[in-house]
Amino acid sequence: WFIRIGRRDCLKENRAGGWSPQATDRQPWIQLDLRNRMEVTAIATQGRYGSSDWVSGYLLLFSDTGRAWKQYRQEDGVGRFAGNVNADGVVLQKLSHSIRSRFLRFVPLDWNPSGWVGLRVEVYGCAYKSYVADFDGRSSLLYRFNQKSMSTVKDVISLRFKSRQAEGVLLHGEGQRGDYITLELHRGRLALYLNLDDTRLRFSSGRVAVTLGSLLDDQHWHSVLIERFNKQVNFTVDSHTEHFRTKGEGDSLEVDYELSFGGIPLPGKPGTFLRKNFHGCIENLYYNGINVIDLAKRRKPQIYSGNVTFSCSEPQLVSTTFLSSSSSFLSLRAMASSLGGFAVRFQFRTWNPDGLLLSTRLALEPQRLELQISNIIYYYGKTKVISRDGFWINCLTRIYPAASTGHKVNDGLWHSVSLSSRGLQVTMTLDNEPPSTIDLEDHMEAGDLYFGGCPSSSPADTGCENPTLAFQGCMRLISVNSQPVDLNLVRQGRLGNYRELQFNTCGIHDRCLPNFCEHGGQCSQSWSTFYCDCSGTGYNGATCHNSIYEVSCEAYRLAGSSSGYFSIDPDGSGPLGPTKVYCNMTEDKVWTVVTHNSTDPIRVQGSTLQKPYIMKFNYSASPEQLIALVAGSEQCQQEIVYSCRKSRLFNTWDGSPLSWWVDQAGERRTYWGGFLPGVQQCSCSLEENCIDMNYFCNCDADTDSWANDTGVLSYKEHLPVSEIVIGDTNRTFSEALYRIGPLRCYGDKSTWNAASFYQESSYLHFPTLQTELSADLSFYFKTSAPSGVFLENLGLKDFIRVELSSPSVVTFSFDVGNGPVILAVKSHVPLNDRQWHYVRAERSVKEASLQVDQLPLRFLEAPSDGHLRLRLNSQLFVGGTAARQRGFLGCIRTLTINGVTVNLEERAKMTPGVSPGCPGHCSSSSSLCHNRGRCVEKNSGYVCDCSQSAYSGPSCKEEVSVSFDRESSVTYTFQEPFSVMQNRSSQASSVYRESSRARENMAFSFMTTQSPAMLLTVSTFSQQYIAVILARNGSLQIWYHLHVDRRPDVFSPRPTSLVDGRLHRIRIHREGKDIYLQTVIILCSFWITGGENFDEEVMQAGSKGFIGCLSSVQFNHVAPLKAALLNRGSSLVSVRGHLEESNCGLLADSTTSHPLSDQAAKADKKKEKHDNDTRHDSAVIGGVVTVVVCFTLCAVAVMTRFLYRHRQGRTDAKGTEFAETADAALRGDPALQDAMDESKKEYFI
Repeated sequence: WFIRIGRRDCLKENRAGGWSPQATDRQPWIQLDLRNRMEVTAIATQGRYGSSDWVSGYLLLFSDTGRAWKQYRQEDGVGRFAGNVNADGVVLQKLSHSIRSRFLRFVPLDWNPSGWVGLRVEVYGCAYKSYVADFDGRSSLLYRFNQKSMSTVKDVISLRFKSRQAEGVLLHGEGQRGDYITLELHRGRLALYLNLDDTRLRFSSGRVAVTLGSLLDDQHWHSVLIERFNKQVNFTVDSHTEHFRTKGEGDSLEVDYELSFGGIPLPGKPGTFLRKNFHGCIENLYYNGINVIDLAKRRKPQIYSGNVTFSCSEPQLVSTTFLSSSSSFLSLRAMASSLGGFAVRFQFRTWNPDGLLLSTRLALEPQRLELQISNIIYYYGKTKVISRDGFWINCLTRIYPAASTGHKVNDGLWHSVSLSSRGLQVTMTLDNEPPSTIDLEDHMEAGDLYFGGCPSSSPADTGCENPTLAFQGCMRLISVNSQPVDLNLVRQGRLGNYRELQFNTCGIHDRCLPNFCEHGGQCSQSWSTFYCDCSGTGYNGATCHNSIYEVSCEAYRLAGSSSGYFSIDPDGSGPLGPTKVYCNMTEDKVWTVVTHNSTDPIRVQGSTLQKPYIMKFNYSASPEQLIALVAGSEQCQQEIVYSCRKSRLFNTWDGSPLSWWVDQAGERRTYWGGFLPGVQQCSCSLEENCIDMNYFCNCDADTDSWANDTGVLSYKEHLPVSEIVIGDTNRTFSEALYRIGPLRCYGDKSTWNAASFYQESSYLHFPTLQTELSADLSFYFKTSAPSGVFLENLGLKDFIRVELSSPSVVTFSFDVGNGPVILAVKSHVPLNDRQWHYVRAERSVKEASLQVDQLPLRFLEAPSDGHLRLRLNSQLFVGGTAARQRGFLGCIRTLTINGVTVNLEERAKMTPGVSPGCPGHCSSSSSLCHNRGRCVEKNSGYVCDCSQSAYSGPSCKEEVSVSFDRESSVTYTFQEPFSVMQNRSSQASSVYRESSRARENMAFSFMTTQSPAMLLTVSTFSQQYIAVILARNGSLQIWYHLHVDRRPDVFSPRPTSLVDGRLHRIRIHREGKDIYLQTVIILCSFWITGGENFDEEVMQAGSKGFIGCLSSVQFNHVAPLKAALLNRGSSLVSVRGHLEESNCGLLADSTTSHPLSDQAAKADKKKEKHDNDTRHDSAVIGGVVTVVVCFTLCAVAVMTRFLYRHRQGRTDAKGTEFAETADAALRGDPALQDAMDESKKEYFI
């Protein structure tokens, strides 16, 4: 089936064919009536025949009645269709999901700028048959079974519905056993309740629902499919599916007597939901293949239809969408009321927390009455009005008490509000809340009414001005003085005035469905975008994609950390979460230690092969995390301490095992040492020192005295040990004593996985990137070539590419269907200097970013209504392109994509023009340069560049320390503003909005006996600051005050005093959004002035001055203390007072540390959650505070001249973590305990 408008063979002579509106039409559209509901699968468009008129972009709306319309959205939520580029070409659009409707409306958005709107249309589809039932909120359909109860192990229920209300039961059935199934519309979402003989749910009041869908009360059709087999259930609403397993004892659903559709006929029946019946229409209702509505229409005896009709009545609820938060408005003249005063009533729905709903000038000018949604603090004269997600009425100029509901109304649901004046009172009623009133001094009469906002003309002309934002959302059922307003007359220009409105449709869209927040992030939204709250997830970024933790202990060591407990995320941004491990950095190798639940020696007696002793080990990491950790390590090992007396490991007669252990994959293993898994031997056999050489194990000698078969398992593919089974301790005096040590791994295989490209036409190819919604990729490179492509992956139209476009510029480009986007970072020094450089590129549905070395991050925000999915279909090319042009010459290492390391070396072994590894002194895993020092290749060796390190010396290991007195200070001024530069690339797509993000990494050590004292502060002209201080009791405190209208958050990692004359090392990491700043670092005693507007406790800490030692001060890539000592003549450094070099840091390294306490250090972190706080800049404190040896050190850093630029963003909150005891986890392991006694403590803030 098809329909055409503007067929060329039906045109009259000398007349151009197709539709073209009048030039005076404010909102042109063309509407098609298909006569009956049809299923539309595709549309095609052309321009107007024989003209220069065509439409280049349009919206498609559909309706059953021709009055209430809904916008069609494609699979990724995009509502805009690409049109034509000329008058004669045909553009076919196949719909990702078909439309079942009678009316279609095409709304042009863009057209030929040299012509006008012109359109020819073809619509493709087929007939649609529907069985419809109408429910009036009191009716229901009962499907009665042939027997007393129906027990099924498989069910398939499908239906389509459209609702006039946000509440209502669509399906319910229950049995005497306690089984039940209920499908309920609640707050515009569908909830499925299902219980299969679960006694806990039967007798509990709280029933757990699986919820899907959103905004389902929009009077448009929605499809539902429930598929159940035993406990496995697939629940689908429209295009979204949830898979889950039911709880309970049984696999069958037992329902007594009947299933009810559209409501519950007996609300007093035990166990049922006292909910509203459904009010709307249901069509094509099938229960296990039975057409229930067809049976009801034919009046079959198994169907009881109470007050159900079989045609869908259409309500006259027509909505209008206010499109703009700055310029939308609807103005109407207030018609006179016979009773005096005035009354206004309407319904609205929105996601925005702020917006002006109604404004009018009152008779006693210049008084105004305003009705608004408010989420912030307002000041009117001397009256302070505070609301949170509130709803306000204010009479301005004369200050009256504000009437507030305190009710959250930006939840996307319809809300009804009425406002009326009678006598000396103005009354407001919201939904079913009690009315709020304001008492007035004089009688008032309303003038012109402005709904949703104010005109952009001068406020003096209209008296109307938006206090914050205009309303962005939908309104309907507007009445003034009890007279309904016909919005069609407004659209036709016959009533009132308007701007930026879309009539006959509600354009609200749930941007949290599906939820694009990863790793458990919580989604919230406004009208135009969504936000992710990453608090407590261990991830940050716009979609909670990036882990805040390093991937390995090796990475922590390279970042300058020392031994202690750390959270690592083995797969980075992958699906696995972080896990806590102990990082032992006291040796040349960095050991990762993972403990389990049974580290003490355990004695075993009385076990046989038939009834063996079994111990299962639960590690501090999940099995998936352990597999990732082991796979990413160079080597792993685990010690088995096994002592025995008359207890054998193997049967003496046939060699069958009597005891064994189980590996990570659940396989039985019978070797007890070494790395040869195929040999059933113990360590003594491998070392040829068994007490009886006739046996492979000491225990198999079966002596009356104690023997030992301790060994170290080092075949890492089998590690860790998940279970041990002992089966020969039931004889007289027979016993065994065992202890399984922690899993210990060292090395990071990804760090130096490299490939060298020495032919421009060569490349490595890998499978297609699976990165539709989010992708992060990072790598290191070094080259002498001026340009080259690092990697590329293509689709039919989409692509992603990272390349060195010139000697000093790295570019990241991609296209997801919105046009090419290019991010470029330019370095002030050449990048083809044969030294290693770091690149990280990320793209998500919210934004894209590019990081090169320590250069400022470059960001672009994605368009709010653009395409989301990156669709690729070719191979991933590394080091070149499919065209074998612009290939890369040089080395690439540590290529990681979405947390997975790409094995370059393995693929390079079989590829011409590419070799595994990378030559040079700085290309091995040995740490030649420490503490952020950079290894620089030389012709005859290497040197360590310590310019970006707070340390000095040949290997950047020597501490730089200074003693301060009360009058001394050091000031370091950055040469340039530390900011993210604007992306001036003309090739960047205009639909992407650019933003930036700054990061600060600070590390220092302090030693003092004075408190209170200021250790570090970051402040702005906008009165935001981050301060690290020592309180009066000597404890460390971090003050976080980014929002000036709130009290700061204070974090105290541990209550003990640090004012003890010992050295303490501090490491803090901060991330902010949209920060432009020029930074000054001051290391001094008196640094706070009265104008800084700090809190009193912070002021007191800074005003006392600082006396003590300061060491290893690092701020991002700058070491201000070292610069003060080595570059005293520099214009960047200013020194006041006496400055004396010290050796406090060196003394700390030579002092023995104290072991960790048995008591875990914990902080009571109190976090106030601010709902919908989406317009303020944000920052994250989360770092490592390292207490080294037991000395201490102090620094003061003041950052000034911040220029904040606001952007819609969500706070990326890093998790906080604190040290835990090692004794409980590692008790019984003396070697590891000694290593810990020599190590340094780590605390997370």
